[in-house]
Amino acid sequence: MIKRYFITGTDTNIGKTLSVCALLQSIIRSGQRVIGCKLVASGCKKTKYGLRNSDVIKIMKINNIILPYSHINPFAFFHPTSPHIASEKACIKIYKKDLSYNLKKLSSKTDWLIIEGAGGWYVPININFTYDKWVKLEKIPVILVIGIKLGCINHALLTFEAICNAKIPFVGWIANNIDKNMLYKHKYIAFLKKKLSAPMIGNIPFLKKKDMRDNLYKYIFLKYL
Repeated sequence: MIKRYFITGTDTNIGKTLSVCALLQSIIRSGQRVIGCKLVASGCKKTKYGLRNSDVIKIMKINNIILPYSHINPFAFFHPTSPHIASEKACIKIYKKDLSYNLKKLSSKTDWLIIEGAGGWYVPININFTYDKWVKLEKIPVILVIGIKLGCINHALLTFEAICNAKIPFVGWIANNIDKNMLYKHKYIAFLKKKLSAPMIGNIPFLKKKDMRDNLYKYIFLKYL
């Protein structure tokens, strides 16, 4: 049976894509087929092939099932803003049925499907619908990426509470150490281990850009999934 996980974060720019890449590498090393996708992406660049998102390109380079870009990122928008605004600017409305269609199409091709969200948990995908409602509709277990920085405990607990209140399976979290000079980061992580009722399935250290693509798998504890 396919394993599907939705990757959300405590905020934007806290390492969801990096975490997805780490998960993909770990799953591939276990000998299984996996597709990473980002169904909705804002801030895409115009290319001769159409709009392309840099996060999606990183994911596609790791996937061990080769699919067209439009399958991995069916909703690509130019403006680097909330999806409900970016899609409005493009005169395209994102419907939950369209997300579900793409989910079903990808699920039929793989053993694992890792779905990267957009921004944080309550990001709106259209004026009336937030991404979390679709995740609940599809009953997709959630993995939370926590950017370890000052203030992250509050953000993590609020997001965790929202996921639990929605009665969506919360299967684990990934600590991404985004602040190189943060004091007491080990105490922050220890506190979160006590407060979050799911295992820490990854602990990614602060990485320089040149180090950010190789051997990410070693920071993931796949046995918990």
